[in-house]
Amino acid sequence: MQFKEQNQQQPQRQTAKEVIAANVQALIEQLEAGKSEALTAYLTAMSRFHNYSFGNILEIARQKPDATRVAGLYTWNQLGRRVKKGEKGIRILAPIIGVKRKPQEEAEKDLTRQNVPVLVGFRAAYVFDVSQTEGAELPEHASVQGDAGENRDRLIEFIASQGIELEFNERIAPAMGVSYGGKIVLLPGQPKAEEFSTLVHELAHEMLHKADRRTTTTKTVRETEAEAIAFVVGKAVGLQTGTASADYIQLYHGNASLLAESLEVIQKASAVILAALEAKPEVQEQPQDAMAVAS
Repeated sequence: MQFKEQNQQQPQRQTAKEVIAANVQALIEQLEAGKSEALTAYLTAMSRFHNYSFGNILEIARQKPDATRVAGLYTWNQLGRRVKKGEKGIRILAPIIGVKRKPQEEAEKDLTRQNVPVLVGFRAAYVFDVSQTEGAELPEHASVQGDAGENRDRLIEFIASQGIELEFNERIAPAMGVSYGGKIVLLPGQPKAEEFSTLVHELAHEMLHKADRRTTTTKTVRETEAEAIAFVVGKAVGLQTGTASADYIQLYHGNASLLAESLEVIQKASAVILAALEAKPEVQEQPQDAMAVAS
């Protein structure tokens, strides 16, 4: 793998350190620019969906096990979609909210709070999964594009050399990947570029967030660091990252300032991974312990 930057006169080889610095700066600039149009549209659409109670989640799973995104007729219509003819609704329980009036004396004391809403019961309501609807496409996150080529296999070899188990399992859906400390599980069927980026993200968690340092960080910091490393490495191997990483970081309330505070660990971990992706001669030294180098 080579890091190159073209100029008008002749190609000039970049060092890994220069590539990492340039890619980190590109991500900082994206974060400073604020939310992308794709992220704004996604957040607007997702705000229309309800958070269902545990009981209703079980009801949805029982009636339609493959459901991924459910909503009522009104919400689907607001999103530009219609329920297909003949589709059967998924029955859930919707709360009935009544009003409890305050006694006259109490109401007179506080004119701003005359009545109190109270739960008086439940009624049957029906929702539909996105697969039961048709119409306008739902907004999605920006995605990583391109071809990681041999870098995918080299990354998997490196992960194995660090004693980290890799598994593909559909049960982690809707998560694309999960890091368990000594084990990474990926959702199968991802596009190759997305899979590579997800794998780097989870490897970053293994390198940085499964030891003592975890107790000194927040989830926002951990997700910002892991996704920044995925961005740096993905861009270095030629993937088209777009705003996918910046969108992800902002979903976890990360920002440019937070990324800058973690700059050293991001640069260090990215360098370790990129070194592992370099083509090796037939006779090679023992691989470095990424956990020790990146900590």
